[in-house]
Amino acid sequence: MYEILTQVALPISLILIMTGVGMGLRPADFTRVVAQPKAFLIGAICQMLLLPAIAVGIIALTGLTGPLAIGLFILALCPGGVTTNLYTLLARGDVGLSVSLTAVIGFITPFTIPILGTWAIGYYGSGDQSFELPLAKTWITLIVVTVIPVVVGMSIRHFAAQFATRMEPWVSRFSVAVLALLIVMICINLGDKLIDFAIASGPAALVLNLVTMAAGYLIGNALLHHKDQARTICLEVGLQNGTLALMIVTTLLGSAEMAVAPSIYSLIMFVTATLFTLWIRNRPLANS
Repeated sequence: MYEILTQVALPISLILIMTGVGMGLRPADFTRVVAQPKAFLIGAICQMLLLPAIAVGIIALTGLTGPLAIGLFILALCPGGVTTNLYTLLARGDVGLSVSLTAVIGFITPFTIPILGTWAIGYYGSGDQSFELPLAKTWITLIVVTVIPVVVGMSIRHFAAQFATRMEPWVSRFSVAVLALLIVMICINLGDKLIDFAIASGPAALVLNLVTMAAGYLIGNALLHHKDQARTICLEVGLQNGTLALMIVTTLLGSAEMAVAPSIYSLIMFVTATLFTLWIRNRPLANS
């Protein structure tokens, strides 16, 4: 059951999820980058550079090694998807900025994940466990399960806008359901080792989530002087695409141990994002 889920059901589910993400995008979401270059660049730098750097620091600080460290770092390479857009809407953030980051960064990460993921395996891996992330195979897989479905979804929105609008709310629900099922199966597959792995990687996952959300909000607030954009960057940096990370570590790398940190992080981020949203949504949006 676990093999079928990770090798077949998960990639198919991710393709459906990313198709749904595409159905929520328009060409304006890409051209908006030109209209708001500063906000986009700050958000992109926080996601692409700051987040992995913080992950490396936390891994060193907490002493994570081997598959647990690799799994947490790979998670940091997977930017948030439709969940971030939803929480940005609920928190009264800049939804346009959130969607633009989701759209553009989603086309960049299939190229960065194989390279940085290979580095992480070589740096954090140990001699008694051999993991390989072939660059070409990983790149092709990520293109197939992320980029192409987004393009298909955008085409569906262009030719069948009403259908895309009706389906869009179901994407988040389906994404959460797939993620929950996968986490349950990973827990079952790990068995007695689960508690030890969770104790080892749980604090690192929690600290990564809290530090990145705080850094995203403070940097956005300091450099952009727009409360709604600061909220957006906070959520974009603090919420990762756990489903994509789990697909990489379970389907491509075949490691349930690597999936522990992304699974714990995925559970934590919903709690912290909800608390942040409840705290921030009624605060004034006037420029600082």
